[in-house]
Amino acid sequence: MAQRGISIAQACRAFGISQTCYRYQAKLSQENARIADWLVRLTHNQRNWGFGLCFLHLRNVKGFGWNHKRVYRIYRELELNLRIKPKRRIVRERPEPLAVPEAINQNWSMDFMHDSLQDGRTYRLFNVIDDYNREGLCIEVDFSLPAERVVRALDQLIEWRGAPQAIRCDNVLTVESSAEVQAKAA
Repeated sequence: MAQRGISIAQACRAFGISQTCYRYQAKLSQENARIADWLVRLTHNQRNWGFGLCFLHLRNVKGFGWNHKRVYRIYRELELNLRIKPKRRIVRERPEPLAVPEAINQNWSMDFMHDSLQDGRTYRLFNVIDDYNREGLCIEVDFSLPAERVVRALDQLIEWRGAPQAIRCDNVLTVESSAEVQAKAA
Protein backbone atom coordinates (compact mmCIF):
# COMPACT_ATOMS: atom_id res chain seq x y z
CA MET A 1 0.00 0.00 0.00
CA ALA A 2 2.84 2.38 0.84
CA GLN A 3 4.77 1.56 -2.38
CA ARG A 4 1.84 1.65 -4.80
CA GLY A 5 -0.26 4.23 -3.00
CA ILE A 6 -3.44 2.09 -3.04
CA SER A 7 -6.12 1.70 -0.44
CA ILE A 8 -6.54 -1.22 1.96
CA ALA A 9 -9.62 -2.37 0.04
CA GLN A 10 -7.74 -2.53 -3.27
CA ALA A 11 -4.75 -4.36 -1.68
CA CYS A 12 -7.04 -6.93 -0.06
CA ARG A 13 -8.84 -7.53 -3.37
CA ALA A 14 -5.47 -7.97 -5.13
CA PHE A 15 -4.35 -10.64 -2.64
CA GLY A 16 -7.80 -12.25 -2.34
CA ILE A 17 -8.34 -11.72 1.38
CA SER A 18 -11.12 -9.94 3.21
CA GLN A 19 -10.60 -6.61 4.94
CA THR A 20 -11.88 -8.17 8.16
CA CYS A 21 -9.10 -10.73 8.02
CA TYR A 22 -6.53 -7.99 7.39
CA ARG A 23 -7.73 -5.85 10.30
CA TYR A 24 -8.26 -8.73 12.77
CA GLN A 25 -6.28 -8.52 16.00
CA ALA A 26 -6.43 -11.35 18.52
CA LYS A 27 -8.28 -10.38 21.66
CA LEU A 28 -7.63 -11.67 25.16
CA SER A 29 -4.10 -12.83 24.37
CA GLN A 30 -3.22 -12.25 28.03
CA GLU A 31 -6.23 -14.37 29.00
CA ASN A 32 -4.98 -17.14 26.65
CA ALA A 33 -1.58 -16.97 28.33
CA ARG A 34 -3.32 -17.39 31.70
CA ILE A 35 -5.23 -20.44 30.41
CA ALA A 36 -1.99 -21.89 29.04
CA ASP A 37 -0.26 -21.35 32.36
CA TRP A 38 -3.04 -23.13 34.26
CA LEU A 39 -3.04 -26.05 31.79
CA VAL A 40 0.72 -26.50 32.01
CA ARG A 41 0.60 -26.45 35.81
CA LEU A 42 -2.29 -28.92 35.95
CA THR A 43 -0.75 -31.39 33.51
CA HIS A 44 2.61 -31.16 35.24
CA ASN A 45 1.14 -31.92 38.68
CA GLN A 46 -1.49 -34.42 37.48
CA ARG A 47 0.26 -36.40 34.74
CA ASN A 48 -2.62 -38.82 34.23
CA TRP A 49 -5.21 -36.07 33.62
CA GLY A 50 -6.40 -35.54 30.08
CA PHE A 51 -8.20 -32.52 28.68
CA GLY A 52 -11.56 -33.45 30.21
CA LEU A 53 -10.33 -33.56 33.79
CA CYS A 54 -8.27 -30.40 33.36
CA PHE A 55 -11.23 -28.48 31.95
CA LEU A 56 -13.61 -29.72 34.66
CA HIS A 57 -11.09 -28.76 37.34
CA LEU A 58 -10.71 -25.25 35.90
CA ARG A 59 -14.48 -24.85 35.50
CA ASN A 60 -15.83 -26.47 38.68
CA VAL A 61 -13.02 -26.18 41.24
CA LYS A 62 -11.29 -22.96 40.19
CA GLY A 63 -14.49 -21.27 38.95
CA PHE A 64 -13.23 -20.02 35.57
CA GLY A 65 -15.95 -19.54 32.93
CA TRP A 66 -13.82 -20.26 29.88
CA ASN A 67 -15.40 -22.00 26.91
CA HIS A 68 -14.31 -25.64 26.44
CA LYS A 69 -13.50 -25.03 22.75
CA ARG A 70 -11.14 -22.20 23.64
CA VAL A 71 -9.45 -24.20 26.39
CA TYR A 72 -9.09 -27.22 24.08
CA ARG A 73 -7.57 -25.06 21.32
CA ILE A 74 -4.91 -23.83 23.74
CA TYR A 75 -4.48 -27.38 25.11
CA ARG A 76 -3.69 -28.59 21.56
CA GLU A 77 -1.41 -25.63 20.78
CA LEU A 78 0.64 -26.55 23.83
CA GLU A 79 0.73 -30.13 22.46
CA LEU A 80 -0.52 -31.50 25.74
CA ASN A 81 -2.80 -33.88 23.86
CA LEU A 82 0.27 -35.77 22.57
CA ARG A 83 1.43 -36.99 25.98
CA ILE A 84 1.92 -40.74 26.03
CA LYS A 85 1.33 -42.71 29.19
CA PRO A 86 4.45 -44.71 30.09
CA LYS A 87 4.04 -48.47 30.18
CA ARG A 88 4.18 -50.11 33.55
CA ARG A 89 6.84 -52.75 33.63
CA ILE A 90 5.92 -56.06 35.16
CA VAL A 91 8.61 -57.22 37.56
CA ARG A 92 9.34 -60.85 36.89
CA GLU A 93 11.70 -63.18 38.62
CA ARG A 94 14.54 -64.51 36.55
CA PRO A 95 13.58 -67.90 35.20
CA GLU A 96 15.77 -70.76 36.27
CA PRO A 97 17.58 -72.57 33.47
CA LEU A 98 15.85 -75.70 32.25
CA ALA A 99 16.94 -78.83 34.06
CA VAL A 100 18.63 -81.34 31.75
CA PRO A 101 17.40 -84.86 32.58
CA GLU A 102 20.00 -87.60 32.83
CA ALA A 103 17.75 -90.63 32.34
CA ILE A 104 14.49 -91.74 30.78
CA ASN A 105 11.35 -90.99 32.82
CA GLN A 106 12.96 -88.24 34.90
CA ASN A 107 11.11 -85.26 33.38
CA TRP A 108 8.05 -85.12 31.15
CA SER A 109 6.76 -82.05 29.37
CA MET A 110 3.09 -81.65 28.58
CA ASP A 111 1.36 -79.00 26.53
CA PHE A 112 -1.85 -78.23 24.69
CA MET A 113 -1.99 -77.16 21.06
CA HIS A 114 -4.86 -76.24 18.78
CA ASP A 115 -5.57 -75.76 15.10
CA SER A 116 -8.60 -75.53 12.84
CA LEU A 117 -9.98 -77.60 10.01
CA GLN A 118 -10.87 -76.22 6.60
CA ASP A 119 -14.53 -76.00 7.57
CA GLY A 120 -13.63 -73.77 10.54
CA ARG A 121 -13.99 -76.27 13.38
CA THR A 122 -11.09 -76.19 15.86
CA TYR A 123 -9.47 -79.20 17.40
CA ARG A 124 -7.10 -79.54 20.33
CA LEU A 125 -4.07 -81.73 20.96
CA PHE A 126 -2.65 -82.82 24.31
CA ASN A 127 1.02 -83.84 24.03
CA VAL A 128 3.31 -85.47 26.58
CA ILE A 129 7.02 -85.79 25.76
CA ASP A 130 9.92 -87.36 27.66
CA ASP A 131 12.56 -84.62 28.00
CA TYR A 132 15.51 -87.03 27.99
CA ASN A 133 15.09 -88.60 24.55
CA ARG A 134 12.30 -86.37 23.14
CA GLU A 135 10.04 -89.37 22.76
CA GLY A 136 6.36 -88.56 22.22
CA LEU A 137 4.64 -90.51 24.98
CA CYS A 138 1.06 -89.44 24.42
CA ILE A 139 -0.92 -87.42 21.89
CA GLU A 140 -4.64 -86.97 22.52
CA VAL A 141 -6.64 -85.30 19.73
CA ASP A 142 -10.27 -84.23 19.90
CA PHE A 143 -12.58 -81.28 19.44
CA SER A 144 -12.79 -80.96 23.23
CA LEU A 145 -10.34 -82.18 25.86
CA PRO A 146 -11.97 -81.97 29.30
CA ALA A 147 -9.92 -82.38 32.47
CA GLU A 148 -11.16 -85.95 33.03
CA ARG A 149 -9.80 -86.96 29.64
CA VAL A 150 -6.38 -85.42 30.40
CA VAL A 151 -6.25 -87.16 33.79
CA ARG A 152 -7.22 -90.48 32.16
CA ALA A 153 -4.45 -90.09 29.55
CA LEU A 154 -1.85 -89.32 32.25
CA ASP A 155 -3.06 -92.31 34.33
CA GLN A 156 -2.66 -94.65 31.35
CA LEU A 157 0.78 -93.24 30.67
CA ILE A 158 1.87 -93.74 34.30
CA GLU A 159 0.62 -97.34 34.18
CA TRP A 160 2.55 -97.98 30.99
CA ARG A 161 5.83 -96.08 31.73
CA GLY A 162 5.82 -95.50 35.47
CA ALA A 163 5.61 -92.11 37.18
CA PRO A 164 8.16 -89.41 36.33
CA GLN A 165 10.12 -87.46 38.93
CA ALA A 166 8.78 -84.17 37.53
CA ILE A 167 6.30 -82.87 34.96
CA ARG A 168 6.90 -79.58 33.15
CA CYS A 169 3.89 -77.64 31.90
CA ASP A 170 4.52 -74.28 30.14
CA ASN A 171 8.02 -74.05 31.65
CA VAL A 172 6.71 -74.54 35.20
CA LEU A 173 8.30 -77.56 36.79
CA THR A 174 6.17 -79.52 39.25
CA VAL A 175 8.32 -81.82 41.30
CA GLU A 176 6.63 -84.65 43.11
CA SER A 177 7.89 -87.98 44.21
CA SER A 178 6.76 -91.07 42.33
CA ALA A 179 4.79 -92.16 45.39
CA GLU A 180 2.81 -88.88 45.41
CA VAL A 181 2.04 -89.17 41.70
CA GLN A 182 0.89 -92.77 42.11
CA ALA A 183 -1.17 -91.84 45.18
CA LYS A 184 -2.96 -89.12 43.18
CA ALA A 185 -3.55 -91.55 40.33
CA ALA A 186 -5.13 -94.06 42.68
